[in-house]
Amino acid sequence: MERKIGTTSRGIRCPIAREGDDVCKFVVDSVLSAAESEDFRLHDRDIVAVTESVVARTQGNYASVDAIAKDVRAKLGGETIGVIFPILSRNRFAICLRGIAKGAKKVVLMLSYPSDEVGNELVSLDNLDAANVNPYSDVLTEEKYRELFGENRHPFTNVDYVQYYGDLIRESGAEAEIIFANNPRVILNYTKKVLTCDIHTRARTKRILKAAGAELVLGLDDILNESVDGSGFNTRFGLLGSNKSTENTIKLFPNDCKDLVMEIQQKLLEKTGCHIEVMVYGDGAFKDPVGKIWELADPSVSVANTPGLEGTPNELKLKYLADNDFGNLSGAELQEAVEQRIREKGDVAGSMASQGTTPRRLTDLIGSLCDLTSGSGDKGTPVVLVQGYFDNYTM
Repeated sequence: MERKIGTTSRGIRCPIAREGDDVCKFVVDSVLSAAESEDFRLHDRDIVAVTESVVARTQGNYASVDAIAKDVRAKLGGETIGVIFPILSRNRFAICLRGIAKGAKKVVLMLSYPSDEVGNELVSLDNLDAANVNPYSDVLTEEKYRELFGENRHPFTNVDYVQYYGDLIRESGAEAEIIFANNPRVILNYTKKVLTCDIHTRARTKRILKAAGAELVLGLDDILNESVDGSGFNTRFGLLGSNKSTENTIKLFPNDCKDLVMEIQQKLLEKTGCHIEVMVYGDGAFKDPVGKIWELADPSVSVANTPGLEGTPNELKLKYLADNDFGNLSGAELQEAVEQRIREKGDVAGSMASQGTTPRRLTDLIGSLCDLTSGSGDKGTPVVLVQGYFDNYTM
């Protein structure tokens, strides 16, 4: 062990990206300018990551509420539709709901409870227990929900999402009916045409509804999966991963980023002589311990990445080695023994000495680190440089 610093993560300040900008040049120039300004060097196996938002903005991947409405009307018939399992978010879903409601005469909105898919709470488990409500079987009307639980505002935004979503549907010209249930089959008692809005469980929800006799089942990934009158779109994810741009437009998840990450990697190699890994990242995968919210509103943490970021960590647990294999050693002798074991480790998957290391994909771990580094506000660092991530105690 010679170096005294392990992994570092730097947010790279960048210009404001605009539609039509060369995103490869944008990223490369920003990283090289930061390295020169802050006097640090780039190395092989460094990681350069750029947020999906910058890529989508340069692609001009935007769509209007009216485009959503037109696609919903064409695909779901424009009458009564069930909209089930949305997340509670002004940024992520509310503007989509406006478009959905404009494309229907009536929306039966079915909310999961006690919380949505990413942890936003409608009612606490303690309150469910006190009311003797079983969320696995009980179906609540809006009236019953209010009778039992009253008004429940989000702890951070102070929004009553039941009221907010109901008002939004009505303001968009549709009739609104709100129910609370966790069994997707319940919606079929109200309508046979369903738009399921869950993110990571959408395939299962679609399968259950189709097997239960739904006439038509679509997901958010089926809306704006192709252009409507020249709008933006996402072939793979549709509305999933979109967020609010203006009061009447959304920014969709970026399209076709594989070529981009390879282009950035090649350009950095030409400029620096270093083989640098590259990824485009969305939401990370971490949970807020107070608000109980999972940062999982995007359908994928890694939109695209270079091949060197595939796989999972191959690491030994240092404290296991120190407490077990080398429990009789200390000082320089312990350090030398641990370093030698690391050099000889090979593939350690499943071994006792690897227990407690993080069994997740590299892209999910690195994307989460980058998302936390860049933030979502006014830091102005949509590009992140991670160094030393693949180093170990011997390097």
